[in-house]
Amino acid sequence: MAQPLDGITIVDLTHVLAGPFCTMTLSDLGAQVIKVERPGQGDDTRAFPPFKDGKSAYFAAINHGKKSIALDLHAEADREIFDAILSQADVLVENFRPGVMERLGYGWEDLHAALPHLVYGAVSGFGHTGPDSKRPAYDMVVQARGGVMSITGEKNREPVRVGASIGDIVAGMFLAQGVLAALLDRERTGLGRKVDVSMLDSQLAILEHAIAISTVTGKPPQRSGARHPSIAPFETFHASDGLFVIAAGNDKLFEKLCVAMNLPLADDPRFATNAARVKNARLLKRLIEAVTIDQTAASWIARLTAAGIPTGPIQNIDQVMKDPQILARNMVVDVLDINGRAAYKAAGNPIKLSDAPDPTCRRPAPDLDANRGEIMRWLSETASKGA
Repeated sequence: MAQPLDGITIVDLTHVLAGPFCTMTLSDLGAQVIKVERPGQGDDTRAFPPFKDGKSAYFAAINHGKKSIALDLHAEADREIFDAILSQADVLVENFRPGVMERLGYGWEDLHAALPHLVYGAVSGFGHTGPDSKRPAYDMVVQARGGVMSITGEKNREPVRVGASIGDIVAGMFLAQGVLAALLDRERTGLGRKVDVSMLDSQLAILEHAIAISTVTGKPPQRSGARHPSIAPFETFHASDGLFVIAAGNDKLFEKLCVAMNLPLADDPRFATNAARVKNARLLKRLIEAVTIDQTAASWIARLTAAGIPTGPIQNIDQVMKDPQILARNMVVDVLDINGRAAYKAAGNPIKLSDAPDPTCRRPAPDLDANRGEIMRWLSETASKGA
């Protein structure tokens, strides 16, 4: 069985997270990813803990299955190798600040003139246009500026960063989508496109309910903890042994919830519609918790699940990685070391395609410059075929 991106070669000039997350996704879909790194140092995440046998588990989780070659793009000999790789590639992905690639002579305009088939993917903090395009950014900067932090955290408490690096990861996801769209378009036109993704733009793109609330009411939404600002009941609730979640997202589910919990609230005008429940969400939470506090979270989850009500536990990462549903979907995979032994755990590929392999392990993350010989042989072979 072939992967959908078999035969696609991606030159990966990215580092840290947003760009590498994009190229990891494309690698999992079958693309050959050649990671071009700085000589002597490589990707910054090679130095990020935790470490196992002196190697970064963080780096391995994002860069497994890729090939590495170390090139100094200021050195003529290395530029010749890079040019040869680009000539055989389908996609170039970079996450430098705007202007860096142009100074190196590898900006979009130059590359599109020389290699019109090449798709050029770029992810940066603020994109390649606009007054702040050249400013530096990290995940926390765009979470803050993009509005996500303003709605994350408890009411009347300080805003907090989302625990996962969604500033980087969401941008990497959008970049992967853009690259795939550009590859599809190339099938029709024969020409590559530039894909320009901003981390800040990507934060705005995931704020669907917050934008709706702000534009309709004229007031920006505030932090509400785990509670959804537009749906109720849709938050955490206390059981006798801790918290669990209930998400009764419509009137029918609320009626089922009332039956399952023996709560005479479905016909109460304060709770009869979702709009009314949202208005009285604090009172509704107290009434529900007056019942849930007497039994364990597991018992409530079992009862509500049997009634068809969306509910679940609040799991830590260790529990998630042992969750039967997660494991059944092959979402915890082994990353091998260079000797073929399982060395690290990583998230599997959430894109499940019919008639495509979904292996339980991933090829090793490359040592710095480890694939130079292989890449040089590949260039020689492709040059001979071209001749």
